[in-house]
Amino acid sequence: MKFSAYLDAIPASVYSKLGAIASRAPKVYPLHVGDTYRQPPQGCHLKDLNEEALPGLHRYGPVEGIPALRQIIEETRQGQLGAFGPEHLLITGGATPGLSAAVAALVNPGDEVLLSSPHWPLIAGAVRVVGGRVIEVPLYGVAHSAAEAVAAFEAARGPRAVAIYLNTPSNPTGRLAPRAWLEAIVAFARQHDLWILSDEVYEDYAWGGEHVYTRPLAPERTISAHSFSKAYGMAGNRCGYLVGPAEAIAQIRKVTIHSLYDAPTGGQWAAARALAGPGPAWAAEARTRYAQIGARAAARLGVEAPQGGTFLFFDVAEALDARGLDGLLEDLAHQGVLVAPGASFGPWPTHIRLCFTAIPPAEVMEGVEILARRLGR
Repeated sequence: MKFSAYLDAIPASVYSKLGAIASRAPKVYPLHVGDTYRQPPQGCHLKDLNEEALPGLHRYGPVEGIPALRQIIEETRQGQLGAFGPEHLLITGGATPGLSAAVAALVNPGDEVLLSSPHWPLIAGAVRVVGGRVIEVPLYGVAHSAAEAVAAFEAARGPRAVAIYLNTPSNPTGRLAPRAWLEAIVAFARQHDLWILSDEVYEDYAWGGEHVYTRPLAPERTISAHSFSKAYGMAGNRCGYLVGPAEAIAQIRKVTIHSLYDAPTGGQWAAARALAGPGPAWAAEARTRYAQIGARAAARLGVEAPQGGTFLFFDVAEALDARGLDGLLEDLAHQGVLVAPGASFGPWPTHIRLCFTAIPPAEVMEGVEILARRLGR
């Protein structure tokens, strides 16, 4: 019996072992998961939906997304994302399958995708599973100007490069890509005829500066990804969307037909209610709360406060012994604290990522205190 050779390059999760260890602790602090403790906006829960008001709620929906949600997105997002029509929009089962489908539509075996690093972990697997090559481009914490950022991409670009991946606000670093950086990177992509995958799922959670949207800078080559999971605390509903060139969306739609087919209908209706109603106010309140707990956690750990997103990403090399990062993760798991290893985000073997929104703030700080003491901070 044989399996796809491409899967050999994709690591399995380390959390089956660590989760089992943590489960024996008096209390578990799941700071490794990128999620929120907050419930969705009032009136936008799945329990608020019913078949009588929404005929077809439990049936297949259109592959491209239900008309009500598509219309609301088209009406509310034109200013931020630039002008687009229905042919530029595709509703997906969250940003993860959306970006995965985009990669499958753009990348042939052997093609290279330049990932701004550290990066969201699943994008690397999405590239590898179709036989593409992941090219790490150290950016956040390494480049200090637009010129240095472009130089990093130029140094990494090979003859098979077809796309670049950008993520701002950044998962895992909590950094915002400055406008000058994005303008320069877009010019680089245009010069070399590269697609741009712009992961903007944390767009509502930027407080340390301006969140700059990539698509208006290069609409002819940018596919931007957006998520109701992150926007309104609806991760379990599996609903997001892509906006991109019509010819790219048509190809991506082919991939989704033969994989997800259509996004969950209930998740789409919940998203439509949130976006057209209490969602933006909910996100504004969440942004204030996230900024506060992010700053508190960073201060206790002695690291730079995040500019946005829901994560801290920092080096713990000084606290490692001969066992390396695995030993630290295991020690923390025995105390119930789970954090994500830096190697999940690229070549960052002595870093960890901590999500400061996965559980309520008081519990986050309990876990942070355990971590800080273990690090000697």
